[in-house]
Amino acid sequence: MNAYLDDLQQVRTLIQLYIDGANGDGAKLREAFHPSAHMFGHIGRVDRTMPIEKFISGVEKNPGMCGPNYSAIVRSIDIVGDAGVAVLVETDYIGCDFVDWFTVARVDGRWWIVGNT
Repeated sequence: MNAYLDDLQQVRTLIQLYIDGANGDGAKLREAFHPSAHMFGHIGRVDRTMPIEKFISGVEKNPGMCGPNYSAIVRSIDIVGDAGVAVLVETDYIGCDFVDWFTVARVDGRWWIVGNT
């Protein structure tokens, strides 16, 4: 497999870790997100920003918070060198629908999600 395709697969794996961890599995989320990552976004009209550990802690304290019809699909991944973005479409996550832009970076040879908008 060439290096670019390998990088794409590694990023797709990170996003899948987020999907798999979103309903309460903090270990999967910690495997996907760089410890310095931040979450930015809106829930309705409320702006939210928080360090990733605060987000993960909230997910762990509320297992099952994804809705009964939660689904997610990776719409695109675009990487150049050691940086990129993955776009994820989520349905029925805490009762809302989202389009997430996950910023990814290769740090010390390993891909991480470093931010979310």
